Amino acid sequence: MAMAIRGERGNPGRRRSRGGSAFRGDRLASRASHVRARALFVVLDAVAVAAAYGVSEVTYFRDRPPAIYWQHFMLFLVLALSVHLAANAIFGLYGRIWRYAGIEEARQVLFSAGAALAVLVVLRPLWRMARLEVVPPQVVVVGAAFVTMAMGALRFHSRLFAWQRGTNRVGLRVAVIGSRDAGAEAIREMLRTPVAGFVPVAVFDDDARSHGLSLIGVPVVGGIDDIPAAAARYTIQQVLLAIPNPPPDIVDRALRAAEAAGVVMKILPSARDMAVGKQHGAPLRQAREPRIEDLLGRTAVSTDLDAVRRSLAGQRVLITGAGGSIGSEIARQVAEFGPSRLLLLDHDETHLHDIAVELPGECEQLLVDVSDRGAVFEALLRHRPDVVFHAAAHKHVPVLEQHPVEAVNVNIFGTRNIVQAAAAAGTARFVLISSDKAVAPISVMGATKRVAEEVVLAHAPADAAYTVVRFGNVLGSRGSVIPTFARQIAAGGPLTVTDPRMTRFFMSVEEAVQLVLQASVLSAGREIFMLEMGEPVLILDLAKRMIRLSGLEEGKDIPIRMIGRRPGEKLHEELHSPEEGAFPTGHPFIRRLVPVRAPEDQVAAQLRGMREAAVRRDATQVRELLFSLATAHAGVSPRPSPGETAEGAAADDPALSYGPGAVVATGAANGNGHANGSHGGADANGTGLATPVGSGRAAHAGHDPVSA
Repeated sequence: MAMAIRGERGNPGRRRSRGGSAFRGDRLASRASHVRARALFVVLDAVAVAAAYGVSEVTYFRDRPPAIYWQHFMLFLVLALSVHLAANAIFGLYGRIWRYAGIEEARQVLFSAGAALAVLVVLRPLWRMARLEVVPPQVVVVGAAFVTMAMGALRFHSRLFAWQRGTNRVGLRVAVIGSRDAGAEAIREMLRTPVAGFVPVAVFDDDARSHGLSLIGVPVVGGIDDIPAAAARYTIQQVLLAIPNPPPDIVDRALRAAEAAGVVMKILPSARDMAVGKQHGAPLRQAREPRIEDLLGRTAVSTDLDAVRRSLAGQRVLITGAGGSIGSEIARQVAEFGPSRLLLLDHDETHLHDIAVELPGECEQLLVDVSDRGAVFEALLRHRPDVVFHAAAHKHVPVLEQHPVEAVNVNIFGTRNIVQAAAAAGTARFVLISSDKAVAPISVMGATKRVAEEVVLAHAPADAAYTVVRFGNVLGSRGSVIPTFARQIAAGGPLTVTDPRMTRFFMSVEEAVQLVLQASVLSAGREIFMLEMGEPVLILDLAKRMIRLSGLEEGKDIPIRMIGRRPGEKLHEELHSPEEGAFPTGHPFIRRLVPVRAPEDQVAAQLRGMREAAVRRDATQVRELLFSLATAHAGVSPRPSPGETAEGAAADDPALSYGPGAVVATGAANGNGHANGSHGGADANGTGLATPVGSGRAAHAGHDPVSA
């Protein structure tokens, strides 16, 4: 054996020869297999042609003995065989995998049979000219029809009898909502791939015209509201919502029907998710659980990707607060447009590292605090970005009420550092991420954002596009209402809500960033853009929906507790004030605002006073100067002190008495003892989620001072 191995090692030519022989052998075996498969279809087609025309001929001459017509029929049969087999070869019927055949393959079978019939009809005059007796035209037409049916049956037998196999299939019994294209495709996929373990048993659609019909052999039983009654009859184990981009009322009704039937509901991914690559593979295998976004009624946003790509491709792009929820999403989307350099700036090294390793391409990490003026100028003058997205900010409303000095240092003076350094570095395009809380602000966070808008507009170079983009809460951001509700549900409750009337605007972070990028392209300089946020959402309804999404029952499984509004919270947010004119742009989801500007010398003087007070750590004077500047030209009365706000909210709010078991507390810890120190988001911006204002520990419990 050792000699054989040495001999093999010593003669590589022999190994290559054997390898080449094996490869050639595989190719020959593959060709032989193809020939056998095609030869089988040729033989079966020949039998089908002979049988079809034979039956047609015998039927036509049923009252005459075969000896009279059999001889001339044999001559015709030779011709018919040649024409049909040649047509099949021309139309590619001998090189297909018929197990997965569909409409296109059926069309080719029809074309082949039609072409063969046409040739036989055209050849009839030639037979007469040769004075040969011909087969009657009725035999030719009927025989061609029989040939078409026979060839179709040979190729589509696995599909034709799939219904019979389906009745005996074992798997998860699925009811499909939607009888249109998406529903039909889902049923086809279930039937095509029995190994997946799904059995379609019923279809539900609100279109009464489809009731009583069947979709690919599956009965259309009724509307969505009929699911509970039909669940036992059809042994339904899962409901699949197969409606592209379903409106929230449909999702809500389907979810309620599935709950009443005691079964799980899943949603097929939208065509948009499939197109942008968020879902991979067959849609049926990507069916997902319902999410709260499905119930919020957001319309899919369209983005002019070409315009955004032209503005970012080959550019040096800097993103501040790159480790935060919004900043990290900006980084992800910008990376897809091919910037020459992607610069990520953040104060938190952990979040900065996390987003850097997540991005597919190269990026540079800048560990810089935006309130450090020297470090900011050093970074921007060294890298000289062409485009800056400024997302760094403190944004936890209750925390900032207790720490106004830190709020102005980051949100106002940090913004001034960034915008002045960008102007000095020659940055051509600058975008400040602002908030709807900047409109008629009553919170420290909102007031700092309003002044930050003034700072950007005041320091924008005349020949550059420096702009502000204002929008509401983003779903799923750190510390936001949805993940916090989810944690409270996982802990068994209660869900804490501050006011039953409180509403907020919501938008997914992906959608918000798409519109931010689009607004940056629309900007001509010194503008404020407002993103259309849709209809405001009642926070109490949001809590109830999340309980229902978790398969639990409000009150019975998870209670909801009211604890009263916190300092700085509004009942309802606004996207622009009455004094700000709102005008349409080239994008349906973006509006251009004409802001009410304060005199620049007045702004500069008050900022100097605010800066001096911040250096002295005089929180009271900082607060007074902040609200004086933020509300001077917005038609808003100066902000009262924190104590007056808390008491006023409780005193003026009769809805804080909610009945048995309700808890009313302003600025106090809730029953779970949570501290408000998570990263900003919807509740961090004051969405009616009851997280208490704590001490210094809450202010530092994981909050990134420059993340947005």
